[in-house]
Amino acid sequence: MVAHLKLLIAKLKHDRFGASSERSRKLIDQLELELGELVAAASEDATAAETAGDKDKPSGGSGSTSRRHPAHAPLPDHLPRERVVIAAPSACPCCGGRLSKLGEDITETLEVVPRQWKVVQAVREKFSCRSCETITQPPAPFHPIARGRAGPQLLAMILEAKFGQHLPLNRLSEIYAREGVELSVSTIADWVGTCTAMLAPLTVLINLHVLAAARLHGDDTTVPVLARGRTITGRVWTYVRDDRPFAGPAPPAAMFRYSRDRTAEHPRRHLASYSGILQADAYAGFGEFYASGRRPRPMAEAACWAHGRRKLFKLAEVARAPLAAEAVRRIDAIFDAERAINGLPAEQRLAVRQAEIAPLVAALETWMREQRARLSRHAEVGKAMDYMLTRWDAFSRFLTDGRICLTNNAAECELRGVALGRKAWLFAGSDRGGERAAAMYSLIATAKLNDVDPRAWLADVLARIAGHPASRLHELLPWNWKAARAEAPAAQAA
Repeated sequence: MVAHLKLLIAKLKHDRFGASSERSRKLIDQLELELGELVAAASEDATAAETAGDKDKPSGGSGSTSRRHPAHAPLPDHLPRERVVIAAPSACPCCGGRLSKLGEDITETLEVVPRQWKVVQAVREKFSCRSCETITQPPAPFHPIARGRAGPQLLAMILEAKFGQHLPLNRLSEIYAREGVELSVSTIADWVGTCTAMLAPLTVLINLHVLAAARLHGDDTTVPVLARGRTITGRVWTYVRDDRPFAGPAPPAAMFRYSRDRTAEHPRRHLASYSGILQADAYAGFGEFYASGRRPRPMAEAACWAHGRRKLFKLAEVARAPLAAEAVRRIDAIFDAERAINGLPAEQRLAVRQAEIAPLVAALETWMREQRARLSRHAEVGKAMDYMLTRWDAFSRFLTDGRICLTNNAAECELRGVALGRKAWLFAGSDRGGERAAAMYSLIATAKLNDVDPRAWLADVLARIAGHPASRLHELLPWNWKAARAEAPAAQAA
């Protein structure tokens, strides 16, 4: 059963084009929970058996247990090592002779040092001039929060815990209290609001960077919002710029926005100045973006093949529909061919698509239209085919532009954290809270997309942003910050 569950989890993790990411994540979590229980039970039983065997074993006897321990990977090299030398005998235990060292065996154990809180005292000495009696004193050190007592590392830890790990402030307050530091929820909330305002210029720069993309991924998810006597369903929107699939030089970034509902006016406001390629699902609110009379220019619609496949896959899996299974098989052949060119320049992707993938797409369209003509208009498989056939220009647009991706997974992956996190915080406290969360999601998600530790980046930015020139604010963006940190050791060595 353990081997079966491990194989099933591995398949689900690699199945990027199956059921919705949120549903798959729930299933993976459930299977991993079951796997953990099985492994823990097996270890508990094995340990109990070994203990009983040791008690029954005669004194001085030898034997080996049947328990098989898993092979351990080496511990990370970047962790500091602490040598604890076990005292050796001073003389031979057999004859009392003098010992000569032959070598040593090292056994490594992974350990953790509990989080340590400290108070930093900034001492400013006063001096008086003996000649003119003028009093001189260095200026007060900068604090991220005026008249506040929180350092940048503490503030970054709170922001990353709340918006990166989705821990509510009351839970953070309880955790800190158990560690001996009393911080009320109102105090932490005050710090969060102040930091959001301080980081707002960076959020604006990230949004501008996202909207300068030639192609965007767009999607949204629900967010419960506390209202008077009830909760309402708000929305968190994300627009992702990720040029890595076609080897684009621009760094990836994500822009999040919050709205109280899902009306078309919100994406209209978010993308008012955008006129590139929009890769998204078939949300009706996006429809006006593709109209020929749109200003400044109409967007080019690129549909998501994962959405189209998902409807057919469900029918093939649940209803055992042969036509749906055949459609999925043909679509998977397109995915297999596309996977080989992921990360290549747009020109190379386009050449391969026109030579190898275009015939597969044309054959799929011909087959689907033939099969659809034989089905009732109320047939579920027919409706799933209609989703693609009525938008075939959008689905086939990737064959004429190497920058377009086959799926909208880039946006769905960014929304996954929100979908899972709302199980912990239940609802946003207000519309302002939703807007604040969206701004922080933009910062943290962009840092992660650029392989930057959000906590380390936020701590450094909070320590510097107040005194940083506005004309050089772009230096604090995650990708520029990462590059500067990489260049610093080389410059010191030179």
